[in-house]
Order: sequence, then C-alpha cells, then structure tokens
Amino acid sequence: MALTSRIALQGPATSDPEDYLSSSLGVIFPDDVTNQHGDAEHSLVYTSPHLPGPLRIALADPRRESDRSLFSHYLWNASLLLAEFVEAGALHLPLRLGRAAPADFDVAGLECLELGAGTALPSLMAALLGAKDVVVTDYPSDTILETLRKNVAVNAKPHLSPSGTLAPLTVAGHAWGERDNPFAAQNRGRFDRVFVCDCLWMPWQHANLHNSISWFLKGGGGSGEDRGDDSLKARAWVIAGFHTGRAKMRDFFDDAALGAAGLEVESIWERDCDGVQREWVWDRGHEDASERKRWLVVGVLRRRGPSRPSR
Repeated sequence: MALTSRIALQGPATSDPEDYLSSSLGVIFPDDVTNQHGDAEHSLVYTSPHLPGPLRIALADPRRESDRSLFSHYLWNASLLLAEFVEAGALHLPLRLGRAAPADFDVAGLECLELGAGTALPSLMAALLGAKDVVVTDYPSDTILETLRKNVAVNAKPHLSPSGTLAPLTVAGHAWGERDNPFAAQNRGRFDRVFVCDCLWMPWQHANLHNSISWFLKGGGGSGEDRGDDSLKARAWVIAGFHTGRAKMRDFFDDAALGAAGLEVESIWERDCDGVQREWVWDRGHEDASERKRWLVVGVLRRRGPSRPSR
C-alpha cells in the first residue's frame, strides 16, 4: 500500500485555485507523489489499521517568516515512513526494511527523542506502541511548540493504543547543536533511540544535527555512560526525502563528518513511497524532480566504537 494512503485532509473546502491544482495532480499525473501534507486550515487524519482509532494531526500556522522557513507546518513523507517502521517493529508486522528487520524498529521499553519533530507523528506512534518515555523537540518557536503540544494533548490517549497503554510524552524546544541550557544538560546521554525525519535539507546545519544526535544518544556522557552495554545498542533513525536534491542532503552521511561527532552509519538504503527498495548511492547523476521526490533515504546511525575509526 502506498505510503501516503493513511493520510486524509480535514477542514473547510478550499477555494484557492492552487490548492485545487495540488489536490488534482495525482489524477493529472498518476505517478506524481505528494511529499508534504496539509496546511494551517486543513488538519490531517492519520488512520492505521493497527490502531483502535485515527490520530488527528494539527499543523502549525507560521506567523513569522523565520517560522515559515523551517517548513515544520507540513507533515512530510519521512515521518509517515518512520511511523510505519515503528508500528511494524512494535507489532511484529511483516515489512521489508532493507538490511534491517522489523524487530530493529521495536521501541518497547526504550527512551526515545525526536529532533525537528514538526508534527510528532513518529513520537506519537512510539508512545502508543510500548516506548518507556518519549520526548518531542523542535526549534524553540512558540508557534511550533504550541502545535506539538496540541498534537500530544489530542492523540496521547491510552484508548488509541492497541495495548491500552501510553508512555509519558514531553514537548521541549531544542535548537540543534545547542548544549548550554537546562534541557541539554539534563538529557545528555539519555536516549536509546533518536528520530530524525526530513531534517537534512539544510547542509549548513548538518554538523549541529550530528552534535545533537551524539549529545542525546546513550553513551554520550552524563547518565548514559553509567548504563553499560545499553549504549552499544543505542541508535538514531534518520529518514529524509530526496525532493530537495541528493546533493543537499548526502553530506550528512559523510563518514568523516559523522566521525567528528563520534557517530557512524550502521546501515543505509533507499526506499520509495510504494515500498520499492534499492542500494544507497552517493551520486545517481541527473534525477528528475518528479521521480526523486518518490524516494527517501533511510539511515541507521550508531556510536563509533574504539575499534571502528573514521575511514
């Protein structure tokens, strides 16, 4: 089933010709895929056959250009994909995952952090599907954090969980790379899993994002260093669409750049919106814009061990 099949718009009928055109593209061009979903006037309904009820996703209404430029007022396909991975891992559903197995995405009993969350869909799924604790972060803008809190308040309900349970779910502001604040100090080295969805389109932020992942992932100092082998199992799940172009986001996975933050790629592959998978490559030459936006990269990062030096 197509990745976008779980999403539906909810809200007033549009009178904007551009919205009419956007909603008709799938009819005019059957192979065209929408990679961003919703707007401030139209919330989203996410329906999974494995949840007791739908999730209702609000989207930010950016009041300032600085908020709008972050593009957190949409739900992106990377979040849809990680939500499905988390669900497959927790419920032991069959799903082809490149070199990984569904069990690799099981969050049961784990502490999870999402960076650049936008709508927090993967975090909501983790909280409903057995995680121990979930923290949702995005840029510390009142508009963005208000939307995250609204999505948590509406959807973090035990009756929406298949097991009737719910992990504690907290919203906090975090600008990538910033460590000199109470949130960073209190949560250093805490998390078993870090979620990163469609955050790679700003190459100038890659180093900051590496540093935040490394800071919060278990084994990064603080309380995490006291947890023994748990730090060896800590992973960051990074998923991003190619809609902005491969050249903009591929350097995030550069081995030396990751190594500078004490990280490395454990596995990486590409997957399209219909579940077709292929090997990750650094350069595919010219990629048609309508074709490339069908595809996403899936990367699993881990801490670089002492016996695994940067290549």
